[in-house]
Amino acid sequence: MANLKEVRIRIESVKSTQQITKAMKMVAASKLRKAQVAILKLRPYAFKLKEVINNIIEDKKYLEAIEKSGSCLTKVREEKKILLVVIASNKGLCGAFNSNIIKATNNLIKDKYSKQADKTQGDLSLICIGKKVSDFYTKNEYNVVGTYDQLFDSLTFENIIPVAEKIMKSFANKEYDKVEIIYNEFKNAAKQVLTTEQFLPVIFDHTEILEKKGNKIPTDFIFEPNKERIINELIPRTLKIQFYKALLDSNASEQGARMTAMHIATDNATEMLKDLKLSYNKARQATITKEMLEIVSGAEALKG
Repeated sequence: MANLKEVRIRIESVKSTQQITKAMKMVAASKLRKAQVAILKLRPYAFKLKEVINNIIEDKKYLEAIEKSGSCLTKVREEKKILLVVIASNKGLCGAFNSNIIKATNNLIKDKYSKQADKTQGDLSLICIGKKVSDFYTKNEYNVVGTYDQLFDSLTFENIIPVAEKIMKSFANKEYDKVEIIYNEFKNAAKQVLTTEQFLPVIFDHTEILEKKGNKIPTDFIFEPNKERIINELIPRTLKIQFYKALLDSNASEQGARMTAMHIATDNATEMLKDLKLSYNKARQATITKEMLEIVSGAEALKG
């Protein structure tokens, strides 16, 4: 019977899909463990760097000394030219991970940088990391000044340094007045938080430090050779760490989103198999009953 054959084909197809999603879930779980370890190791270091810098510039004279020393990375300028660094993934099958990043970036442009986004002005530029966002913004004719999809192939601190330095140099040369990063911050396998973070100019803020330290008095450090020299060397390094942290967060979030999506897909396939098998058994039972009735009817006709 054609109906039974169609159901059997669907059952085999769903079983095949279930095996694929289960395998992808296991691969994503393995990658997630590595990515999670990497970001959790980096966070305390990044936090400590922020704490040291905030401790130094607690006295305003050191902030003034930084600006007088020629460091352009802390100078706030009129926001005429904007650079957005959008971080997503190279692959799909990770739920709404990529679409949420694109949606958040579009909303940011619409709400905050609509004037700069005017193509006649050309004051809004994008750097895309991740094939999904690179393809989207290139296709929609945004001013994409750089794509670095290959960073996720080998995500190491050494590999991201040239990109971070290029952005810092562009800001220092006044090519851009402000740089923001849009990415997913990793919380756990099931939760990723869309984050928009100012990269340049550098903002010094005690709030996060005080919150994590429970509003205690900042640690008293001993500085050698002096605070000015240390902070001028720490600012570029802190920015590189901040950039690396955003990429690690995004990478861990991607694997978590993919593992969750594949887990849901596997569960859905299991439920679908139950329904299909029930339909198959009902159809098979109906066919057997019909055949039995035909045999009985034939036998009765022969008796008559």
